[in-house]
Amino acid sequence: MYQISNRVKRLIAAGAMITLFFAVQSCSVTESFSNSDANVTPKSLTDVIKWRMTKDEAPERVAIDLSQEWRQLNAKSTHYAVWVGHATYLINNGDLTILTDPIFSERASPVGWAGPERLIPPAMPIDSLPRIDAILISHNHYDHLDLPSLKALQLANPNVSILVPQGDKALLDSQGLTNVTELRWWQNIRVKQTELTFTPVQHWSGRGITGRNSSWWGGWFIKSPDLSLYHAGDTGYSRDFITTRERLGVPDFAFIPIGAYSPRWFMKNQHVDPEEAVQVAFDLQVPHSFGMHWGTFILTDEPIKEPRSVLAKLLVEKDLPEDFFIAPAPGEILSLQ
Repeated sequence: MYQISNRVKRLIAAGAMITLFFAVQSCSVTESFSNSDANVTPKSLTDVIKWRMTKDEAPERVAIDLSQEWRQLNAKSTHYAVWVGHATYLINNGDLTILTDPIFSERASPVGWAGPERLIPPAMPIDSLPRIDAILISHNHYDHLDLPSLKALQLANPNVSILVPQGDKALLDSQGLTNVTELRWWQNIRVKQTELTFTPVQHWSGRGITGRNSSWWGGWFIKSPDLSLYHAGDTGYSRDFITTRERLGVPDFAFIPIGAYSPRWFMKNQHVDPEEAVQVAFDLQVPHSFGMHWGTFILTDEPIKEPRSVLAKLLVEKDLPEDFFIAPAPGEILSLQ
């Protein structure tokens, strides 16, 4: 049987990535939004080709273990978080039940037959979720703004508030989604007794040929009378986290990405690695953090389980307690008290 060489495989992969690049980073579009550090911009098409042509074999497809602990939750449960997978967290702060960047689809892609495929199922299926009061979207990349998931969630929760970055409301409106509010950096909205503030992070946006950086990207500061939380969305390292603490205070708990960081020459400006994630926690002065954005899709080159092991090693090297920064199992119940 004819064997396809590694070089041919790389060429095929490069062609696919070029197609994807033009789908999300067209250079013909006027950019409307930029990072706090305006010198930080998305990588070029040349960089994309270089990465795909020089990368090693894709990481082995392995699955991290899921927990069934979430099944212990009931209607009276409060002050908890559950990592559903990727950047999706189910959060109850005692006032609201919140879902962040929900993606329950099999692929992070505009089509169902191509694109990054899940390594693990969502830790909690949609029909097992409690009533959701608010959905928070960090930016419009397909692994964070998944329209099929949003439609299913609103069908189950007709009164849910959907909060999106400025520039993304029209997309949701066009899909028949309702009760959508868009926010710019530092703008906030109150839902019940919780103030939700959209904050700067270092990343970019785009999901179509005419959509590069035409909407914001960011994190969410979630402040209720007795609890402050921070969800970093998808981000490279920057001074934004110091600024967030200075303007909004120190959160009690933070949800910070730890994966999709290799190779560093390509990913550094848009995705923190575990060491930078720990620095983000230091910048926020947050006493407890939870990892995310790893172990769900193969988006980059590091081994699937590496982010958790590197994080654990860093905690030992820096003489930090284990609960300073946890990479939980999907489905594990995390106390927010």
